[in-house]
Amino acid sequence: VQLQASGGGLVQAGGSLRLSCAASGSIFSSKVMGWYRQAPGKQRELVASITSSGSTYYINSVKGRFTISRDNAKNTVYLQMGRLEPEDTAVYYCNALGRSSWGKGTQVTVSS
Repeated sequence: VQLQASGGGLVQAGGSLRLSCAASGSIFSSKVMGWYRQAPGKQRELVASITSSGSTYYINSVKGRFTISRDNAKNTVYLQMGRLEPEDTAVYYCNALGRSSWGKGTQVTVSS
C-alpha cells in the first residue's frame, strides 16, 4: 500500500479521535511525515509533521490538542486528536512532506 489513512469518523465537539496512516517503506523511510487536512472549499493545509527522529511541528490552531507520532518499525504515523472543534472538520491525509502524489484520506466530522 502506498498511503492508507484510517480512523476518521463523526464525533461531538470536545471528543477525541486517533488517526492512523500506513505507508509504503519507500515513502516512510527516513522521511518527514505529515498530516494534512482539507475542509470543504478550502485548500489543503499541513496540520502537523514529524521527523524520523521524532521532532514535531504543529500549526497554532491544533497545538495542545493534537499529537503526532510515528512507529518506524511499522511504517505508520498517527495523529491523536483531542478537544475536537467543528473547525477541525475536514478530510485528513498523510504524506511525506514535499511529495505530490496523495492517497485516500479519512473524513473527520465534528458536530457542535
